[in-house]
Amino acid sequence: MEGHQTQYGDDEGQFDLLDLLFVMAKRKRLIIGITLGSALLIAIISLMMSPIYLAETKIISPQVNSSMNAQLLNQIGAASGLLGVVPGVKSPNELYIGLLKSRPVLDRIIDRFDLMRLYDEKYREDARRSLLKNIKARNDLKSGIITIGIEDKDPKRSADMANALIEELRVMNKGLSVTEAAQRRLFFEEQLKDAKDSLSKSEEAMKGFQEKSGAVKIDAQADAIIGGISQLMAQIAAKDVQVRVMRTYSTPQNPDILRAEEELKGMRDQLSKLESKSEGTSVMVPTGNMPSTGTQYVRLMRDLRFNETLYELLFGQFQAAKIDEARDAAVIQVIEKAVPPEKRSRPKRRLMVILAIISGFFVSIALAFFMEYMERVSGNPEYREKVAKLKRTMSYR
Repeated sequence: MEGHQTQYGDDEGQFDLLDLLFVMAKRKRLIIGITLGSALLIAIISLMMSPIYLAETKIISPQVNSSMNAQLLNQIGAASGLLGVVPGVKSPNELYIGLLKSRPVLDRIIDRFDLMRLYDEKYREDARRSLLKNIKARNDLKSGIITIGIEDKDPKRSADMANALIEELRVMNKGLSVTEAAQRRLFFEEQLKDAKDSLSKSEEAMKGFQEKSGAVKIDAQADAIIGGISQLMAQIAAKDVQVRVMRTYSTPQNPDILRAEEELKGMRDQLSKLESKSEGTSVMVPTGNMPSTGTQYVRLMRDLRFNETLYELLFGQFQAAKIDEARDAAVIQVIEKAVPPEKRSRPKRRLMVILAIISGFFVSIALAFFMEYMERVSGNPEYREKVAKLKRTMSYR
């Protein structure tokens, strides 16, 4: 015994492999008891827990052009405070996941399924938090597929809520997705109304002039020049409208805008040259009329043809924008609708029991070594003397 104590006196608190096996064999009942007790306790707890089911649906976000994505991301950034969307979204899929968790969508789900009562929450904000905890959304970067699921105690309600989330997301998306084509259509629609009013005024002015002054005759060269100038002026006006529309959804450094601005500059230079050539063009009018009559006729004719050409150009662009708007409609495509799951997603009883066994085993080992250490130290005469001295000190006080 003395030799054994001397060994631990030299290496106090040190254990080799044989010591480990010795302690485990000595305290095997403690280790087995704690390990099995932990497993049994967790197994009972897991059986008492209500089963939770996860129903999932898979969607593809709208495959829209980059300008629409940038515009919609900017809209969400500006309205994030009202929508309750987390800022910092960088991709269309992240954007739609953010929309899915926005306050308007959550509130409609809460109302549709009476979640205030189901979650036993007094305040809507708490119901939103509970619902957010149950929503599971993930984005597959490789395939671009978004998987959306909801956990609930009722498998059917879980599937219904997951499908309802997609329906509400579509409603939200329809209200926010203002595409490039939609902006062009709205802008051209306003410009078309103005062009139509200007054309009506030009027609009325020309009609009044002809009724007052009679027929005015111009030569073929003058007529061609007037037509060319009017058409070019209309093209410049239409191009200017196009550039202004592009500036509403693109940055000034956008190559398309820079190219359109260069085209506009070239057309204006061409108009200047054409107007300089038209100086001195003769306009023949009836004898006895003032020379100013011909000039007025030329101006009215140029305005009329300008407004006619501008209206035709804007009308064509307006129709093209309407077609693009219908074609670029952002549609969320559902790959798989959610169905009531047959198996629960939580609790994972087998995993819980395995973790309990591992945790219980290591805790019991630590406790066994602590008890062995205390037993060996308490058998040390120096330790007993220190304990007695401490007791005497405490009793004096």
